[in-house]
Amino acid sequence: QAVCVEDGIGVVSGSIGMSDFSDEILLSILRYVSTSDLVNNVSRTCRKLHTLCYDKTLLTTVTLSEEYTADNGAIRQVLNHLSNHVQSLSLSGCYWLSGSTIDRLIRCRSLVRLDLSGCRITSLRLSRLLSSLPLLRSLAFDVSPGFDSAQLSGEARDSLSRLSELRQTVLTPSYGVLQLDILDVTRWEGTSMCCQLMMGQSSVPHYQQLEEFTACLAPGEVNQTLLLLYLAVFSVRVPERLRSFLVSVPGPNPAHWPAASSLAHSLVQHGDLEALQLPRSWLDATSLGRVLLSNAPKHLNFSRCPTLRQTVIQSLTGTGVRDSTRLVSLNLSGIGHTSNYPECSRARGEEELVAEAMSRLVICCPNLSHLNLLHTHYHHDNAHTPGLEANTHLCTSLSKLTHLRSLALPVCALSDGSHTPKPSRVGLQTYRPGSGDSLPREGTSGLGTLLAGCPCLEVLEITGPGFISALPRLEPCARVCVDQRTCVNARGGGGRARCGSPGFRGLRRLTLAGLPGVLKGTGLVQVAEHCRDLQALSLANLGSLKTWNYSAALLDTLRNCTQLTQLRLEQPYLVCNGAFWEALSCCSRLRRLCLISRNGTFHPAAVVTFMECCRDVMVCHMFLGGTLVACRTLQKTLLDRFSVERPALSVVIYPLLHEDLPLVIRDMPLPLLDQLTLFQSRVAQAPPSR
Repeated sequence: QAVCVEDGIGVVSGSIGMSDFSDEILLSILRYVSTSDLVNNVSRTCRKLHTLCYDKTLLTTVTLSEEYTADNGAIRQVLNHLSNHVQSLSLSGCYWLSGSTIDRLIRCRSLVRLDLSGCRITSLRLSRLLSSLPLLRSLAFDVSPGFDSAQLSGEARDSLSRLSELRQTVLTPSYGVLQLDILDVTRWEGTSMCCQLMMGQSSVPHYQQLEEFTACLAPGEVNQTLLLLYLAVFSVRVPERLRSFLVSVPGPNPAHWPAASSLAHSLVQHGDLEALQLPRSWLDATSLGRVLLSNAPKHLNFSRCPTLRQTVIQSLTGTGVRDSTRLVSLNLSGIGHTSNYPECSRARGEEELVAEAMSRLVICCPNLSHLNLLHTHYHHDNAHTPGLEANTHLCTSLSKLTHLRSLALPVCALSDGSHTPKPSRVGLQTYRPGSGDSLPREGTSGLGTLLAGCPCLEVLEITGPGFISALPRLEPCARVCVDQRTCVNARGGGGRARCGSPGFRGLRRLTLAGLPGVLKGTGLVQVAEHCRDLQALSLANLGSLKTWNYSAALLDTLRNCTQLTQLRLEQPYLVCNGAFWEALSCCSRLRRLCLISRNGTFHPAAVVTFMECCRDVMVCHMFLGGTLVACRTLQKTLLDRFSVERPALSVVIYPLLHEDLPLVIRDMPLPLLDQLTLFQSRVAQAPPSR
């Protein structure tokens, strides 16, 4: 709550109140307040703050995304106050809003940009919106089953024809979604194409002025079929102004696209490419090399393309890119589980990272801010390489990236290459409650060296070899726990690279997955002690898969994570007893929780007590063991007790191994699936926000 003293009355001599700050300072402070609180609470404090809260600099661009505490009444009140001011509005992820609340947007006739992705919207409601917003130029929304473009009015079709940016998330009846982002700098080629495009029924849409095309598919052949409909126009003509082409197709057999060679030829000719991502089978190394030679991209994503990784590295470290210093985001991650990818399992050497090449990559791309190297391998060789400093370790090279903000690494990259006969621990130490500080000595931890040289690092992901989640985002759902592939350095050399490093102080998001050498988890406690601002923590399959051997350390960790807002915990054998929920209650700011365990157990009464204690929790997803009746009973209890006071409450409790789980997942809010429930790396997946 904001407190203001009117006209200085009541101010004690020598003290400074809110009213003593200049308007500029107060406006800077108010920018950190959510719009809902700004309009509904702060503006009522005093006359001065009321005036400032309605300053156009605060209300022209408004984001209400994930305002979990704002119910439909609060959002409607905000929209009533914003109707004469707002030009850019995002309701992305507000899955709980009713249709009547969405209808209030009709009054915001000055809207130029509108993001409704994740909201429930019908074709008739969209038609009314488009007919009432004459200035709209940018639109994002979800195309749900049953959407009928024939219900759009003529006026709505005219509004569509004036759009310069359209982003759709097409909800298909498979496991996942197809997301398409399209940007046109002028106008679409006719109204009928726009309507047909939304349903994927166009014969051949014409993107004459298209600048950006993005398609992110979930597993499923139906998604690939729909994608080819959107790409049909490229077989006729590649848009000349295309500068961003991002297509992600998971699975072992991406559908063949005949126009890939035409796209490559066009990108070579125009040379203004900024972002590129392609399935591994669409371009060969020679064609890709020519594309990179003629351009200076800012974002490259060649995840799951091991055969192209060396081409990308060679282009960036040689003269194969026009200006490699412009690159800020690079994804070279491999394929974690290769049983369905026989051509990749035969080419194991392509997963290896070479110290010399990576050192040169850092030198040639000094402005990298986001780097993803997951599911690759790095085995450090202490032998001296000519032209490099002696013992140049991958982490030593990466520590020179002073602008690095997010990083994803394989755990073997933390090894120093020296092996000892005694058992070793990956990333974590034996847990002894109350034990003294046991941070690694200087020079023994690759992770410590890395963190010391990257002061801006906020997101860190460390994943072991062969890890695949029971609920993955980019793989078919795994019903059984997959054995992790052996890697000597993943189990042995990483014992010196403990997580308890002072460099963790700046981290906001930490992911540790598939680390087989974890025993008791002392490093987790040290992370919590050193990283007081940690907001999101994801732990999956640490240590033995036959028991939960770091439970005591995790409880101590949770007691120290006072700023944690999101927790995802996946382990084959979770014991969610009273002690677990009591420790989790110390995370007073927690908003989103996801627990995944095929043999996990839970204590219903303790869950209810936890929800009563942590009143900010809006998302509780639990996929554990137990009977269907027990899961449904607890889910109903939580919804009945807390839905009224928590408008955005999403509770899904279901047996992980139940045959109807895919149907349950399909009905869950897409933003929560994508951001929390389904496991995926989030580093360098998309171009950085402009």
